[in-house]
Amino acid sequence: MKIAIVKLSALGDIVHAMVALQFIKTMNPKPEIDWIIEERYAGILADNPHIQQILTVNLKALKNQGSGIFREAAKIKAYAAKNYDLVIDAQGLIKSACVARLLSKNCTGFDQSSIREKPAAWFYRNTVSYPYDGNTIERQIAVLTQPLGLRISHAQIIEKQPFLFFSPPSITFAPLPARQKMVLFVIGSTWPSRNYPKEKYLDVINSLKVNSLICWGTDSERQAALWLSERCSAQILPALSLNDLKFVISQSDLVIGNDTGPTHMAWAMNRPSITLFGPTPISRVLETPINKTLKSSSIVNPFKLNKQDFSIGEISSEAVITLANTLL
Repeated sequence: MKIAIVKLSALGDIVHAMVALQFIKTMNPKPEIDWIIEERYAGILADNPHIQQILTVNLKALKNQGSGIFREAAKIKAYAAKNYDLVIDAQGLIKSACVARLLSKNCTGFDQSSIREKPAAWFYRNTVSYPYDGNTIERQIAVLTQPLGLRISHAQIIEKQPFLFFSPPSITFAPLPARQKMVLFVIGSTWPSRNYPKEKYLDVINSLKVNSLICWGTDSERQAALWLSERCSAQILPALSLNDLKFVISQSDLVIGNDTGPTHMAWAMNRPSITLFGPTPISRVLETPINKTLKSSSIVNPFKLNKQDFSIGEISSEAVITLANTLL
């Protein structure tokens, strides 16, 4: 049986969907699984033994280069020549539904009541129902396993095996003080309102007696990292490939960060983590004995997120420090 999974973006969302692979393969190792993904995120899937082929698209570029639509359509039609028995759209957007339908008429995705872009459901032959405001990880597992007749329990998810893999890294660290644990700080995200204030990160870094590393992805995040490094002993990492980021997380004793991809990767790799939430719902993660969350007091409407909700700053640095020390 040949299966194609369509999950194009974003980093954290892809991670949340990937956990389903181990359950599919454990219960039925026969299917060959390909994954269609935006080119810039392909590295997150690399080296995963459960994926037959990683097939990339570059739909993001179509916003600036509309003429590229013919190139991308031709690419998807070439993928369709693999004659998939089943295509599952785990994204639930109109663009991902179009990709799924181009790959095969036998495609499945969320029903209209389970997604924000409701017309996407028109493209599917079969649908899966799961509340849009339900837990993100359990939603992804449902849409990827129910079409195969599988049911995954909450306990199975909590007891998952780590599922991000990497090849030998290219990164090298500056010498770190011996006999101290290593904490990775993820200080950026896609919205400013999702970012914990750098002044509070500074309090946390200065209070924890650990080797502190800071990762960054954009120039503004790098500037914030430089601001921190001028005031503490934290080491700024260079720009990281997804492979090297996976390696760094695997070596970390704790990851502290905003609601963003690299923080969720710690959960995927069974590394201790603290995820800080302000304008987004904590239903995006599943807490475990080693993966914890701290949320501001604001009430979040999952159907209409407020990008002007900067309440994440309400979370005290003392709360982060206390929780960090319990996990360390």
